[in-house]
Amino acid sequence: MDFSDPAQRAAFFAVHNDMPREGPGDRASVVEALRLAGPLPARPNVLDLACGPGGQTLDLAELLPDARITALDGYRPFLEQLEVRAQAAGVLDRISIEHGDMGRLPYPPQSFDLIWCEGAAYIVGFESALAAWKPLLKPGGVLALTEPVWLTDDPPDAVAACWAEYPAMEDVASARRRALVHGYDLAGDFVLTDAAWWTHYYGPLEARLDAAAARLAGDVVAEAVLAEIRDEIECRRAYPGHYGYLFLVLRA
Repeated sequence: MDFSDPAQRAAFFAVHNDMPREGPGDRASVVEALRLAGPLPARPNVLDLACGPGGQTLDLAELLPDARITALDGYRPFLEQLEVRAQAAGVLDRISIEHGDMGRLPYPPQSFDLIWCEGAAYIVGFESALAAWKPLLKPGGVLALTEPVWLTDDPPDAVAACWAEYPAMEDVASARRRALVHGYDLAGDFVLTDAAWWTHYYGPLEARLDAAAARLAGDVVAEAVLAEIRDEIECRRAYPGHYGYLFLVLRA
């Protein structure tokens, strides 16, 4: 879809607003990535990029009770949702919620012990993210991010078409190599489970699609956007073994 088209953008967020997460992920994957990251400083500074409504932000705040977290996103309603949720969870005092562009970050070098980005590095490009975010890490700091990858050598045409908007998508080995080329050490990685796609993302999204279809019936642009989202969900349902998100934990 074309996010520069206001009508398409409005239809997209009509479905995505108030979701628990804005991409595949769950608390179990946050726990595992933190395990791979190893010990962090006593009071780590954490940057959660493209935080969305903050599902993983809240997990990080609860799992790292001494951390100070900066949560950045470019869509203000997500940040408002995060603020409400963080307040309810009793962790708002440790989260700085900031509106900004992940492609133009204002932070000085060596600001963070941990940079986190789930399901969004592809927006700026995986290699661009690796290069741009490394200087923001303190010596020995950790970058934890998810990247879509091919899990088979010859995915069906329907799957390739579903991911045609991300031609840079590679396999697991290639993602690892790119990280090493950019000077990171690989602390570990894992592919997100199928449950991480459905429990907090596609499951709730599918339910919202059904409600939105009736509400937006007759709006040609909105119906096309909803159909595209539904096709994405059906692609995952039909071909889960051909692609996934690789959670890479990298040490600077």
